[in-house]
Amino acid sequence: MEPLLDTVLSAHRAYLLGWDIGMPGSPDLLTYRSEVPHAPLNGVLRARGRAPRDALAEARDRLEGVPRIWWAGPDGDEGMGDALVSLGAVQVARMPIMTVTIDRAAIAPPPAGLRIAETHDLPEFVAAYARVSGIRPDGVAAAVDREKAFSGDGSVIRLAGRLDDGRIAGTAVAWLSHDLLTLYFVGTQPEHRRRGIGTAMSGAALALARERGIRTAALVSSAAGEPIYRHMGFSTLDTFQLLSF
Repeated sequence: MEPLLDTVLSAHRAYLLGWDIGMPGSPDLLTYRSEVPHAPLNGVLRARGRAPRDALAEARDRLEGVPRIWWAGPDGDEGMGDALVSLGAVQVARMPIMTVTIDRAAIAPPPAGLRIAETHDLPEFVAAYARVSGIRPDGVAAAVDREKAFSGDGSVIRLAGRLDDGRIAGTAVAWLSHDLLTLYFVGTQPEHRRRGIGTAMSGAALALARERGIRTAALVSSAAGEPIYRHMGFSTLDTFQLLSF
């Protein structure tokens, strides 16, 4: 595995384990459980050296009662994703793992009327990204609690893009870990889309990381976000299969 990809995967593991209140288990089956009813916040980060059927059974037992996903990709055994599908797991997405050298990224200024700054108002911030990411209203309180208790190998900076009236129109979480910026919860409120807000939120996170001496940014992109990030200069290192099980 190339060094940059290994670093990106390490930072990704560190962020999601920061949400964990369960037992991550051993390195051969690494899981995290936040109790937030949102599949990406509970799941399997990797399985190594495990028979797929046994790994699936143990993961189901550990994550019983919460929606969950399996990140099948370069962090685990080759062919694990396809083996899990043959056992009944369902592929819900293929998501590219993307990186960019920050000094070479195309960073656009915020659109008129948008001010981007760090926020510490967790209830407001979580409610905003929950609406975009699909966290149910009855899961917002649990997400706020987990954000308050977040403990990971790195630093979280939460950026809110506010309109002139103070409302949050865009969000981004800048995760600074392993000498890398990784982006999470980048989103725009539905009524404010197509104004370049999501691009501006990503750009603000990149600019912040550059000020702190970080040279590389990474993310796992949705299908909708991939063209935007390619336009900013990101390129694909590898791919995750996201599986429901």
